Amino acid sequence: MVDLSGQYKKIKNEIDKAVIDVIESSVFINGPKVKEFQKNLEEYLGVSHVIPVANGTDALQIALIALELNQGDEIIVPAFTYVATAEVIALLGLTPVMVDVDPDTFNLTGEIFEKAITEKTKAVVPVHLFGQSADMEAIIKIAAKHGIYVIEDNAQAIGSLYTFSNGEKKQAGTIGNIGTTSFFPAKNLGAYGDAGAIFTNDDTLATSLRVIANHGQSRQYYHDKIGVNSRLDSIQAAILDVKLKYLDDYALAREKAATYYDKALSEIDHIQTPHRCKNSTHVFHQYTLRIKNGKRDALKQCLDNEGIPNNIYYPVPLYEQKAFRHLSGAVDYLPVTDMLCKQVLSLPIHTEMTPEIQDYIISAILKFFKQ
Repeated sequence: MVDLSGQYKKIKNEIDKAVIDVIESSVFINGPKVKEFQKNLEEYLGVSHVIPVANGTDALQIALIALELNQGDEIIVPAFTYVATAEVIALLGLTPVMVDVDPDTFNLTGEIFEKAITEKTKAVVPVHLFGQSADMEAIIKIAAKHGIYVIEDNAQAIGSLYTFSNGEKKQAGTIGNIGTTSFFPAKNLGAYGDAGAIFTNDDTLATSLRVIANHGQSRQYYHDKIGVNSRLDSIQAAILDVKLKYLDDYALAREKAATYYDKALSEIDHIQTPHRCKNSTHVFHQYTLRIKNGKRDALKQCLDNEGIPNNIYYPVPLYEQKAFRHLSGAVDYLPVTDMLCKQVLSLPIHTEMTPEIQDYIISAILKFFKQ
């Protein structure tokens, strides 16, 4: 699904030097490289504060802890997403209220969000799924009206640019009260291990987030809050700092590959190619098709037989997962989420794609639908 080895070879000298420099410095935790990457990412995103952490799930959990919510408070979250988004909510004794998504963008909309609000709703977690932003202008407006926090799950869309109706542009993850991301190796900006970060423009929240991520201490051995141990190590920061310089180029390469797929597959009646929002760029963390008329599983089997990587993100709605069935915020059925789980199929997309690679994949798909 991704070619991390090929990507590494193109920047090998820079990566190797960055890693060796950290090893020779022997400053492996909270070293200068972490601070340098933090500063450069703040500049790239146009955000006041970046708090590097150990992984994207920690980022979400720390964000929720910083809001100082009470057990039983409701957090609205899309049911069509990776488990981590709802998992951290449940871990903190909060109630994930799972809602449906738009059938074209796969993301939360303002209309869906507003219908789910109750007197217990304290936050919403829009997920910028597969590489483009959710309906943030509407979500922010509704959240402000009801006094609800907005935590953006930006694990899949770093570098995506959102345009408001007045022409203002902001990076995905920097629009709500807090944004979070993952630098898992397969992400568009991926480390060579686990890593993550939190974003905010709120100075007070930033202070709290930093304290919570560091055992709740404002200075060594003085603990003001109950916190966690979540740190981005210096080697990963050095790697990410090198790759950050290429992030926009990576997005262009993915967009080029997506356009190539679109042209070849858009005329097939059984396939819906990825929708692209007018107010959000798409960085194509995944290239996800909807395979209609019950043909998804057979197509997947065909690709498997041909040795072509593919994946289903996600095969089971969150509310049907055993872990969430006991929660009062769970639901029995969400029609769009259920449909998507039966239709979606993601094809390989990455920075090293070539027309030859894509032609091989496309030919297998065309052959399947001509049978």
